[in-house]
Amino acid sequence: MPTIGIKRDLLFESLGQKYTDDEFQTLCFAFGLELDEVTSEKQMLTKEQGDNVALENASEEIIYRIDIPANRYDLLCLEGLVSALLVFQNKIKQPRFRVVDPVGGEPQVLTVTESTGLVRPYVVAAVLRNITFTADSYNSFIDLQDKLHQNICRKRTLASIGTHDLDTIQGPFVYDAKAPADIKFIPLNQKKEMNGAELMEFYSTHAQLKQYLPIIRDSPVYPVIYDANGVVLSLPPIINGDHSKITLNTKNVFIEITALDLTKAKIVLDTLVCMFSSHCQEQFTVEWCHVVGSDGQAAKYPNLGYRLEKVSAKKANAYVGISVSPEETAQLLNKMYLNTTVLEDGDELSVEIPPTRHDIIHACDIYEDVAIAYGYNAIRKSLPATTHIGRQYPLNKLTEQLREQVAQAGFTEALTFSLCSRDDISTKLGKKIESINAVHISNPKTLEFQVGRTTLIPGLLKTLSANKKMPLPMKLFEISDVILADEEAEVNARNERRICAVNCNRNAGFEVVHGLLDRVMQLLEVPWKGDNGYCLEATDDATFFPGRCAAIMYRGARIGTIGVLHPTVLHAFELTNPCSLMEFTIEPFV
Repeated sequence: MPTIGIKRDLLFESLGQKYTDDEFQTLCFAFGLELDEVTSEKQMLTKEQGDNVALENASEEIIYRIDIPANRYDLLCLEGLVSALLVFQNKIKQPRFRVVDPVGGEPQVLTVTESTGLVRPYVVAAVLRNITFTADSYNSFIDLQDKLHQNICRKRTLASIGTHDLDTIQGPFVYDAKAPADIKFIPLNQKKEMNGAELMEFYSTHAQLKQYLPIIRDSPVYPVIYDANGVVLSLPPIINGDHSKITLNTKNVFIEITALDLTKAKIVLDTLVCMFSSHCQEQFTVEWCHVVGSDGQAAKYPNLGYRLEKVSAKKANAYVGISVSPEETAQLLNKMYLNTTVLEDGDELSVEIPPTRHDIIHACDIYEDVAIAYGYNAIRKSLPATTHIGRQYPLNKLTEQLREQVAQAGFTEALTFSLCSRDDISTKLGKKIESINAVHISNPKTLEFQVGRTTLIPGLLKTLSANKKMPLPMKLFEISDVILADEEAEVNARNERRICAVNCNRNAGFEVVHGLLDRVMQLLEVPWKGDNGYCLEATDDATFFPGRCAAIMYRGARIGTIGVLHPTVLHAFELTNPCSLMEFTIEPFV
């Protein structure tokens, strides 16, 4: 959940009313927000950097730190928050955002080359015309970009924003991708011209920008935007050029957003222009631009589209637990920035979703806004209309019962990570990663968490390795889920509950895990052999010692494996004593 810091006096001036801290906290709570902290710039710096930080220029002005829901991008700046609170209090009506024709009739054109497909294929653009910045609105403009970068843009990996003084550059513009050595410009707030490689080296120690360098650093080409005179506007997602930087004197702002995800780029552009079109001479208007794709297809941005959703007032009442008329329900939604009218049938509501409310995806989001506007504390507490008897999910109940019984058999339970490295489930177990239906993490934070585990074996072997000083024998088990890629599943992946047990001693002790298998099957009332029974069949598995491995069969289907671990597997996990192990799924027994 992002937190924004807003100067209290500026906030109250924009709201047209002064509040005590408690009164403003009550207002925030009623609107579904939380006043997290009342502080000052000096207190914030002291808390973050300690008492030794230089505080000469730090202000004593009171700052409200407000927690904002992660999907409410429109509330991440003063302009959006003030507008939403004033509408919520019925002090103003929702503004109507409009896309207007370009000044002079000719739009700004941004052409995309094919080479951008190698690194960052999408771009959208818009112009804020005749805007007036003050020091506070300028800071808010920059801060909103930063909040969007950290939130929906996922630290600039999915999208990045570039804002430029349109009067210092000349269209048409070109979005290209070139080799680092071929890109030369003066970065923002610098004096020296650098090429792409020099820029990467220069900012490798920069406190803020160094975290974004890996996004494109290893790419053969870097994305870059030029104007008609060859002036570099930006090197997304790293930094803008100094030539077109925004100042307090800027009157016309050219906005470009490059992205890997076109939908997110549109959301970011809509949010940015809607929030700051309030500072334009003609309020709430945005000038459209032409973006010509690499395929030659032209598109107009921004869309600022309004869409209509129809919901039932009766359903809204039933879901929220209130009893108000359709007209009152419409008034509640109007307070939440959703222009709503009652249709002729008297029950159905026509709800207009503005371009600032990208969080409204489903009818349930609209019902939630009805509850917020009505007030959660005002909803009468009541017992459910029918009595329901809760019960434990059968698979979880079986898991708990087996955990107790396996522990009583002398095994110690381990709880290991659901994520592991690719080597853990492949190379270390004598297998190839290509043959494993694993779910891969697209941007893993560390090498230890690259994939969802497809087996419980690596976790237990790592636990053994970390406890080599413990006396032998060591007998561990775990009953948990593994994650398997499955194209037939709704999300292309599924969980499977498995039991895994390992015996580590001076000898392998295959009979120990075999005995545990027999005990578990006895508890499950599964007979040895027969049509409804289980049995062992010889098999070859690179994880296990040749000739000492068997498939666990149940009703003719393989449900797991049992055997003595191969010495190379033991060596890979830094184990010096032999181990026997079994693993099988328990889902067929539920």
